Amino acid sequence: MSPPRVLTLPAPAKINAFLHVTGRRTDGYHTLETLFVPIARGDVIVLADREGGGVARIEGPAEVPPDDDLAVRAARLMQRSCGVRRGVAIQVRKTIPVGGGLGGGSSDAATVLLGLNRLWRVGLSRPALMALALELGADVPFFIFGEPALGRGIGEVLSAVSLPPTWFVVLTPRVTVGTAAVFAARELTHHSPSAKIDVFSEEFGRNDLQAVAAARFPEIAACLEALSGAAKMAAPAMAPRMSGSGACVFAAFGAEGVAEQVLFRAEDAGCCSGFVARALNRHPLWGFAAP
Repeated sequence: MSPPRVLTLPAPAKINAFLHVTGRRTDGYHTLETLFVPIARGDVIVLADREGGGVARIEGPAEVPPDDDLAVRAARLMQRSCGVRRGVAIQVRKTIPVGGGLGGGSSDAATVLLGLNRLWRVGLSRPALMALALELGADVPFFIFGEPALGRGIGEVLSAVSLPPTWFVVLTPRVTVGTAAVFAARELTHHSPSAKIDVFSEEFGRNDLQAVAAARFPEIAACLEALSGAAKMAAPAMAPRMSGSGACVFAAFGAEGVAEQVLFRAEDAGCCSGFVARALNRHPLWGFAAP
């Protein structure tokens, strides 16, 4: 009996370089304008092919029940949609903090879709995978799209953008932020004007969710203050702000060495820990989608 086929795959995090809430639809979803940037830091997904139709998560975040895990839901969606009779055992090795605004669950789901597309030899194209991904959440299609992108609609209408070499300093407050609660806040603005263009200066924009999240979680405000102080003399390409609905905060720089120095100063302030990660021009599993 041959051993099961196994794939060990990256699931990169993302930064929202800016995030504007431009409206609210009748179904309750908010319309957005955001710049998604994949980064060279993320989770690891291990997929082991198995006989029969079972999908089992054998490792994953304790705070997320297996049936609610987007990685598991992605595998079951692929089975149903493509008539696959095989099963898979899934390990989700977390590095991206849960509730951190870095897209960890969405990226895990996208990596499962891309990985199973190869493991099960399904042969779906990128647009077909993105259509499946949208059934799992508004951020999941971006990770299939696989390039820095301007997102509109609820985040699923994507246009590729180019970025100069960029390194992000990311601080990770020890709090978990619920996206739904932030979007439901009464004080949240819903009417930021659209930029109307796809070309931006590096300092363009803001995060409309930041004030809401920071007011509810003082840890976010403290990390923003620490990062602002640490970056003051380093001329960041993007001033400190929050990613997504929080809790992680970031600043961007044009040189890795400068970013490392800013991280050292920010961590030395005792606020929270963090990391430096390079912006990715392309998802490492780009080739897993069929032409």
